[in-house]
Amino acid sequence: MQGYTSSILLVMAALLFFRCQLPSDPYNRKNAYEVNYPETREDSTEDNYHGTTVSDPFRWLEDDHSAETKAWVGLQNTVTNEYLSQIPFRTLIKDRLTELWNFERYGAPFKRGDKYYYFHNDGLQNQSVLYVQDDLGAARKVALDPNTFSSDGTIALSSIAFNKVGDKLAYITSSAGSDWSQVNVLDLKTSKTLPDVIHWVKFSSVAWHGDGFYYSRFPEPDSVSALSGENKFHKVYYHGLGDPQEQDRLVMENKNEPKRLLYAGTTEDERFLYISEGESSDGNALHVKDLTTDGPFFTIFESFAFDNDVIGSLESKILVRSTDSAQNGRLLSIDLSSPDEKVELIPEEKDVLADVHLIGGNIVTTYLEEAKSVVRIYDEQGKNERVLKLPGIGTVSTITGRKEDQEAFFSFASYTVPSTIYQVKMDDLQPKIFKKPELAFDMTTYETKQVFYTSADGTEVPMFITHRRGLELDGKNPTLLYGYGGFNISLTPGFSVTNLILLENGGIFVVPNIRGGGEYGKEWHKAGTRDQKQNVFDDFIAAAEYLIDQKYTSSDKLGIMGGSNGGLLVGACMTQRPDLFKVVVPRVGVLDMLRYHKFTIGWAWADDYGSSDDPEAFKYLIEYSPLHNIEEVAYPATFVMTADHDDRVVPAHSFKFIATLQKKHQGGAPVLIRIEESAGHGAGKPTSKLIEESTDMMSFVLYNLDEDIHEK
Repeated sequence: MQGYTSSILLVMAALLFFRCQLPSDPYNRKNAYEVNYPETREDSTEDNYHGTTVSDPFRWLEDDHSAETKAWVGLQNTVTNEYLSQIPFRTLIKDRLTELWNFERYGAPFKRGDKYYYFHNDGLQNQSVLYVQDDLGAARKVALDPNTFSSDGTIALSSIAFNKVGDKLAYITSSAGSDWSQVNVLDLKTSKTLPDVIHWVKFSSVAWHGDGFYYSRFPEPDSVSALSGENKFHKVYYHGLGDPQEQDRLVMENKNEPKRLLYAGTTEDERFLYISEGESSDGNALHVKDLTTDGPFFTIFESFAFDNDVIGSLESKILVRSTDSAQNGRLLSIDLSSPDEKVELIPEEKDVLADVHLIGGNIVTTYLEEAKSVVRIYDEQGKNERVLKLPGIGTVSTITGRKEDQEAFFSFASYTVPSTIYQVKMDDLQPKIFKKPELAFDMTTYETKQVFYTSADGTEVPMFITHRRGLELDGKNPTLLYGYGGFNISLTPGFSVTNLILLENGGIFVVPNIRGGGEYGKEWHKAGTRDQKQNVFDDFIAAAEYLIDQKYTSSDKLGIMGGSNGGLLVGACMTQRPDLFKVVVPRVGVLDMLRYHKFTIGWAWADDYGSSDDPEAFKYLIEYSPLHNIEEVAYPATFVMTADHDDRVVPAHSFKFIATLQKKHQGGAPVLIRIEESAGHGAGKPTSKLIEESTDMMSFVLYNLDEDIHEK
């Protein structure tokens, strides 16, 4: 989502959108539309948590199959759509987003067998297409087109895996955004899909070995619980090509621990099989087996307290990126002949070791330095460091290349640079632009700065601020503050088409790197978990106060947005400080902190959150759970977003939250919910749906920030 354009297109863009200086409230927002919320039935459901009684009057909304819930969803969507339809510039935003999204997007090329592959989207295609070329200058042809999977783009490609020879491609698809997936296999010589189909796959890769592959799945659920029931008894199987799934060989399970996740992988040479075993979203044990022998699995790491990721092998040794005894990560070499001996190839540094690849006799590492990418390259002994010069402050999100390749490709992006593909020779490390996107937007007129501010307990927190160059700091700029703050996930600079609507209308997009993320290693992450979760909310609130104090914006011009765990973030902040924000957008949010662990994979999040089953954890969860802290006060304009097939964070979180908010809200600002059909947690969403939801979100945000968008 990137690029520059000709001066003619820039003039056209300027003619279409500009920030008008009109009288206050030219759209007569206060009197234009009165929202009449649907009545939501309440019942007498109560739970006793360790002696404390907690009512749950909208528990019935957890049943997404009931006719009553479906009717309620229809009524809520009707009210929301009627509200959105009266926003006078909604069509302008949709047209502009469609124009902005219509540009070519490329993935980094990679070599398999003797051919090159890459993903490409011509602009408005719902899904990107996988192409193949004999060499980089040859004519391309389609290898796999996910747009043929469904007419509306709602069946998406989740991941792909080539066998060692490069003549077979296993690909995983998901339907309507669900985490449930299936595996198919394409014969690349004949371009025909093989009869092998693997069902009920979830949280899995495909790991080839010989004429088959390893994968992970859960037992087949019943139709009622498929999208909401707890996921238990994850198992690893081996599938031989041509065999029915019923004959697949069970490789590993844990009958005594139903809440364990098992992921299988094989090294590039297919010599080693490794299985990661975890009981949460953070930390894993690691089991490795040499497939050239009939020997057993060796447990290389037994504790779940650290992250341990196999990144490849060098002859008889496996290489593991580990946080064991290194909170920022280090690279270890382990020979299975003596698995207890771990040789340190690259020691821990002050920056976080985010990624490692073996390319052309080199160890290519990506570090996070103050939440920005740095690429350092070593020889296979971990010596002779060289640094790859990047085009600026941003994020290297993909590096492609294998042990035998003497070239690599990487993608680079920032808040003002769309994802650009670079080619680099491993001998000289001089990156050259391979594919640079072009879109109808002049990014050179915008800038990103990194600042540091102080949170409530004195902690210094970094923050990225993006806006038009020369912006006047008068406290009147519409601002969208975005955050996540959990699960060791780092928010690094990235490009978004949606944000361009805000920027070109004089707005500011802000991302603080709050605690709970992985920007500064495991300690930064742990400082935002369990009984320290309030640090995350304090960091975010302090970011808002900094923006106001420095005159970037004011409370009347400040919106906040977050998705998933970020939905929890903004939900908690709005209930703790409803006075601080004008607009709040919780997307697919974790909002019921007392029952989140009872649905699908929610139990795996307890390492970050704690569980209400624990008396001590209940005490702090009830203190910040967004659902349970809605009071009878005036709240900001709120636009809750969820989807009917979200089986990661089930929509019941959003349903119960908005029902409670509509009941208790004392102000005049709208509090609405948008429930997307045939969509899930977000991954694989077709372009058409992305444009629609971005249109609705930005229309709601800008309208309620009292912004004026007109066609000249």
